Amino acid sequence: MNQKELSQLTDKELLEVAKKNKPSPIIDAFFIGFLVGIIIFSVAANAWGFLTLIPLYLVYILLKKPKKYEALKKELEKRNLQ
Repeated sequence: MNQKELSQLTDKELLEVAKKNKPSPIIDAFFIGFLVGIIIFSVAANAWGFLTLIPLYLVYILLKKPKKYEALKKELEKRNLQ
């Protein structure tokens, strides 16, 4: 969700979204490390191809997650809902 979509939510809906999107840095770090390991293994095995791009895309998604949460926190602070 971008900032415009978040500003259109009601207070109750915004709090529900905040509960669902709470980050879990330990789990995210584990998955990023696991996916990077898969990428390194595939490069070492000379298997650079489509199956290597999938973990790269998943790492990108996991790295974008905190940015979305920051936008959500800003909207919560703006409405004094914390």
